[in-house]
Amino acid sequence: MPETKTRGGVEFARPAAGETLVRARDLACHFEVSAPLLTRLLERRPRTMLKAVDGIDLDVRRGETFSVVGESGCGKSTVARLLVGLYRPTGGTIEFEGVDLAALRGRAERAPFHRKVQMIFQDPYASLNPRWRVRDIIAEPIRTHRLLTEPAALRRRVDELLSQVGLSPTDADKFPHEFSGGQRQRISIARGLASEPEFLVCDEPTSALDVSVQAQILNLLKDLQREYGLTYLFISHNLAVIYHISDRVGVMYLGRLVEVAEVGDLFARPLHPYTRLLLETVPDLEMSGRDRQPMAGEVPSPIDPPTGCAFHPRCPFANDRCRSERPRLRHAHGAAVACHAIEEARLPVDSAGVPLEGRRA
Repeated sequence: MPETKTRGGVEFARPAAGETLVRARDLACHFEVSAPLLTRLLERRPRTMLKAVDGIDLDVRRGETFSVVGESGCGKSTVARLLVGLYRPTGGTIEFEGVDLAALRGRAERAPFHRKVQMIFQDPYASLNPRWRVRDIIAEPIRTHRLLTEPAALRRRVDELLSQVGLSPTDADKFPHEFSGGQRQRISIARGLASEPEFLVCDEPTSALDVSVQAQILNLLKDLQREYGLTYLFISHNLAVIYHISDRVGVMYLGRLVEVAEVGDLFARPLHPYTRLLLETVPDLEMSGRDRQPMAGEVPSPIDPPTGCAFHPRCPFANDRCRSERPRLRHAHGAAVACHAIEEARLPVDSAGVPLEGRRA
């Protein structure tokens, strides 16, 4: 029999872990950043498109934390907003529990999806309505999805949610400005849990917080995941946070996924040249004396991305094929990597077949 839990006074069955909850295929999101129409007509300029997400394949398994990491501007937050339905994809498909979201028409058909998928935003100071009391902020999803209608039951549920995130029920009658940044983020998490979701998208939820508070929020998220079997998509540029919270990691560069691996494998044996260079920014606390290569070059513009592999202008292993042909994610050495150099075995390997340039001492 499936394990059962009680949430909001109602028993529910915890779904089996491991199955694919969210699947994206060839997902793309382009934004028009053209000059005004009259200017374009007078100067005979074409429309200009910014390719924030440029065709990615992504699978998030139920019960795991899948993290997306990369430099600023690589499209991480756009992926987050696509998966919760805040942005409409330019191309590709998104499936949640096997249902294509594009096939859902109207508010009534999309309501179950919006109840099961919630988002925790980056800035706890901007994501809460300053005119509302905390009780109303947390109760809003419950009222919207009509999970509880009786006032006393609604009040008890809000008190329960506040207690779950480490706040006091007496905080329900306060306004957001009366709390610190970490406390506000706890309120945001309580609001995210209010609709009893299965999938939480966390868009850099700790980047605006002090380091000590970051650890508290991360531990809270892990505790809630164990308690309710939640699935997370976690967005961050902080590699220490990624290592602490993740089960699997997708490395993103200029709107594309270049490597997907288990977190331990990624940090121990990075394969893609970009992943390796990205991990070189982590301080070597053990003072191993190994050679370190600084990140060279600038990220190209997503308005005019390079042909072929987007990383080839900064890659020391690029050849003519890298400059002309876009690599696809392929399985190699226990990971999925989009790299012609890995595919063609152009990098020196050790006895286990792992590229030496992709191995950390």
